[in-house]
Amino acid sequence: MHVAQIGSGASSGRRPLFSWGQAPARALGAIPPPMLVLLGVVSLQVGAAFAKQLFTMAGASGVVALRLTFAALILLAVWRPSLRMDRRTLAVVAGYGAVLAGMNVCIYQAFERIPLGAAVTIEFLGPLVVAVVGSRRKLDLVWAALAGLGVFLLARVEGGLDPVGVGFALAAGAMWAGYILVGAKLGSRTTGGSGLALGMAFGALVAAPFGIAEAGTALLHPAVLVAGLVVALMSSVIPYSLELEALRRMPPRVFGVLMSLEPAVAALAGLLVLGELLGAWQWVAIACVVIASVGAVGMTKDTRPTNDPGAN
Repeated sequence: MHVAQIGSGASSGRRPLFSWGQAPARALGAIPPPMLVLLGVVSLQVGAAFAKQLFTMAGASGVVALRLTFAALILLAVWRPSLRMDRRTLAVVAGYGAVLAGMNVCIYQAFERIPLGAAVTIEFLGPLVVAVVGSRRKLDLVWAALAGLGVFLLARVEGGLDPVGVGFALAAGAMWAGYILVGAKLGSRTTGGSGLALGMAFGALVAAPFGIAEAGTALLHPAVLVAGLVVALMSSVIPYSLELEALRRMPPRVFGVLMSLEPAVAALAGLLVLGELLGAWQWVAIACVVIASVGAVGMTKDTRPTNDPGAN
C-alpha cells in the first residue's frame, strides 16, 4: 500500500506535531525524486521480507497487527488529527481502514505460502486493473492480456504455486484496488496526513483481533515488539515519507512508472533476504506484469498538478 495514492483535501486539519528539520529536509531535497521513489520501494519490500521472517514468532496476522499499530501510533503523534468529522467522513475513514487492514492481512497470508516476488506480482493486478478500467484506450487491452499471461505463468509453470497463497494474493490485489478508490475519497475529505493517521488507527483496530487470535501473548514479547516497530518503519513510515517528498517534485505519471518496478524489487528482496529462488519462467512472468504496468501507467496523461502529493 502506498500513501501517495491518497489525495490532499480541502478540509481543515491540524498541523503535524513535528516535521522534517532543516538538515533532513535539505538531505532529502538533494536526492533526485526518482531515487526517493526507488528507495521507498526497496524499504517497503525489504521490510516485507523482514516481516516474513517473523511469522514463526508472531504469525502473519500478528505481524500485520504490530505493523499497523506502530505505524498508527507514529502517524497519530506526527499529525495529531482532529476527531471532529461528519458522518460521511467518518464512514470514509472507517472504510479506508478496513480495506487497509484486509489488504495487509491477505498479502501477509500470501507471503506465508508463496514467494514474496510472486505474491507482490499477483497483488499488483489490483492497481493495474484500476488503471486499465479507467482508460478508454484499446492498447490497454494488450497490457491487460500481458499481465494476465504473467500471472498464468506464475501460477502454472515449474510446479506452480500454492493455490491458497495465490488466492490470498488475488484478494490482496482486489483490496488494493479498493484502497485506491477509497483513498481518493479520503483525500478529498481530509487534509495532509490526518486522514491517513486516522485510517491507519482504524485499520490497526480491525487487524488486532486477527493478530491476537493467531499470536496471543507472543505479541508482547520484547523482541517481537522491537521487530514489529522495525517492520512498521520500513514498510510504512519510511516509504510513505519518501513517496510524498518525491511526488512534490515529479509528475504522477513518472511516479507510477517507477512504482511499476515493485514486483521485480520484491522478487529480488525475496532472493537476497529470504533465499527464495524463482525459476526462469517465473522471472519472465514478473517481467510481463512489470512491462504491462509500465505500459498502462506510463502512457497515461497526468491530470493533476505535479506538486499534489496525492496524485497517482
